[in-house]
Amino acid sequence: MTFSPLKIAASLAILATSASFAQTKAPEPDYTLAYNVGAVSDYRFRGISQTSFKPAVQLGVDFVHKNGFYLGAFGSNVKWVKDFNGATKGSYELDLYGGFKGNVTKDIGFDLGVITYQYPGNNSGDRGTPGAGVYSNASTTEVYGALSYNVLTFKYNRSTGNYLGFLKSSGSQYFDLSANFDLGSGFTLTPHVGIQKIPNQGTGGNQGNYTDYALTLGKDFGNGFSGTAAIIGTNTKRGKDTFYRDYLGNDIGKSTVAVGVKYSF
Repeated sequence: MTFSPLKIAASLAILATSASFAQTKAPEPDYTLAYNVGAVSDYRFRGISQTSFKPAVQLGVDFVHKNGFYLGAFGSNVKWVKDFNGATKGSYELDLYGGFKGNVTKDIGFDLGVITYQYPGNNSGDRGTPGAGVYSNASTTEVYGALSYNVLTFKYNRSTGNYLGFLKSSGSQYFDLSANFDLGSGFTLTPHVGIQKIPNQGTGGNQGNYTDYALTLGKDFGNGFSGTAAIIGTNTKRGKDTFYRDYLGNDIGKSTVAVGVKYSF
């Protein structure tokens, strides 16, 4: 059997073309849509228990476009609207958020967005409830901005109206500094410190202000499963200050260890 130079050249061209196609990466999708379901032993938000130290079941969905635009939703059971604000209705939280992420430089990223914390059907502050005239409706909206560098992230949130039912609290601010360290083997360590400022609360107008902190160890088990264990605390208990005590007399910012599990798909 003989091969002409023309046939050999054609065969080499076909092989080269095949190798080129094999090495070509699949095109990046225009967007991703991800879901998650999980549970935590104590749902904490900025160090404050949302479930009166009881477990919570949580759901989430996130849409992310490759241009940086994103939308998401988060849901959980809560108890604080009744136990702290004295409402008779308001056992669920639904967060809706959206924004835009990008990079200022190769090493500096940004995130700008808006989030609304909704408590469907809540009657916080309504006539006939223990908190009548003391609180407003619990639902809250905030705008936020964040900058990240390497493992560090600084985020700033500001409420556009009353914050979680506190009267005259429009313009409440939260300053959040956190880091994320990859420990290898699927483990991450996330230290955090935050400062919440709520104007016009209590004696002197600053009793709503507090600092919270957390140290979270995370583990990615693969196949969508992950877990967390977090040490969480605040300085809400200051001497005889009872501002963050609920109607049962509990300090809802007391220190705790909270664990959680999540399945993402």
